[in-house]
Amino acid sequence: MTSSPKGCSSSLNSIYYNLCDMDKPWGIVLEALAAAGVVTSIVLMLSLLVLISKVQDSTRRKVLPTQFVFLLGVLGLFGLTFAFIIKLNERTGPTRFFLFGILFGLCFSCLLAHTFTLVKLVRGKKPLSLLMILGLALGFSLVQDIIAIEYVVITMNRTNTNVFAEMPKSRLNEDFVMLLIYVLFLMAFTFIMSVFTFCGSFTGWKRHGAHIYITMLFSIGIWVAWITLLSLNKPLDPIWDDTILSTALVANGWVFLLMYILPEFILFTKQHNPSDYPVEDNLCKPQFIKQSYGMENRAYLQEEISQGPENPGSSTLYAPYSTHFQLQNRDPQKDFSIPRPKTRSSPYHDYGGRKGGN
Repeated sequence: MTSSPKGCSSSLNSIYYNLCDMDKPWGIVLEALAAAGVVTSIVLMLSLLVLISKVQDSTRRKVLPTQFVFLLGVLGLFGLTFAFIIKLNERTGPTRFFLFGILFGLCFSCLLAHTFTLVKLVRGKKPLSLLMILGLALGFSLVQDIIAIEYVVITMNRTNTNVFAEMPKSRLNEDFVMLLIYVLFLMAFTFIMSVFTFCGSFTGWKRHGAHIYITMLFSIGIWVAWITLLSLNKPLDPIWDDTILSTALVANGWVFLLMYILPEFILFTKQHNPSDYPVEDNLCKPQFIKQSYGMENRAYLQEEISQGPENPGSSTLYAPYSTHFQLQNRDPQKDFSIPRPKTRSSPYHDYGGRKGGN
C-alpha cells in the first residue's frame, strides 16, 4: 500500500491526489483558478440579469440572452476542469469526451451569432432579432452535441463505461482531437467573420467586433498550443496530458471572461448614440432625385426638360404635383404701363351767360 502524497489524507482515493498533492502543485493551482472562474461567472450572470433593465440601447439588449447562454458555457468549462484534474476513470472519461466539445461549441456559437448581427450593424443594416441571434447560437452548437452523443454511445458500446481508461493513450488523444473538428471549424469561421466587423461606416459597433476578434485570436493560440503538445508522443509521462487539457480549459475560460464579457459589460449601460444608426429619413427619401447645391424649383426644371430644343413651342407643361389635369400657358399682357391722369375741359368753357338767339 502506497502512502498518500503530502497534503492529502491517507483515506483519500488515489484518483483525487492531484487535487491536494503539494509535491505536484499544478492541480492545486488550476483548481484555485477554476474555482475563481466559477465564482466570477456566477457573479457576472447575476449582474447581467440586473443590468437588463438599465440597457437603453434596444439593439444591445437583443444580444443579452445569447451572452447569458455564453456565460453558462464558460461556467461549465471551469467546472469541467475538475474532471481533468481528477485522474481518468469510468466516470471522468465519458464526461471529458462529451462535455469538452459541447461547452466550447456553445461558447463559439454564441460569439458567431453575435458576429452576424455586428456585420449588419456596421453597414447600417437592420440587426437580427433577439430570437434569431439566440436561435443561431443554439443551432450551431447543436451539431457538436449530436457528434459527441454518437461518439460516446458508439465507443462505450452502451455498457462498457471503463473503455476510456482502458484505451491506449495515443489513440485516446487522437480520438479526442478528431472529435473536436467541428469546434475547430466554428473557431475559424467566427474569427473570419469577426474581421468583417471592421468593414463598415458605423464605427460604434466595431468595438464589439474587436472584443470578439481578440477573444478568438487568443483562443486559437491556446488551441494550437494544446493540440500540438497533446499530439507529441510522451510514453514516459502520460500524466501531463491531463495537465495540458485542464490548463487549456482554465486559460480559455479566463480569456472568454477578460477579453469578451468584461469589456461588453462596460458597453451595456452606454447611452444610445444616434451616430451608430443610419438616419431614418434616408429610408423614405427617393434615391433617383439628383441632389444639387442651393434651392431650385423642380417644376420649372422639369418644364425646361419637357419642352427642350426639340419641342420649343409646346404649350403643355408638366406639373409634378398635379393629379389628373395639366396646366396651360396664359396669354401674356401686352401693356404693363401705369396709367397717368389727364386734364379734362370744363363743360362751361364756351358758356357766355346768354341764351341762344338773343
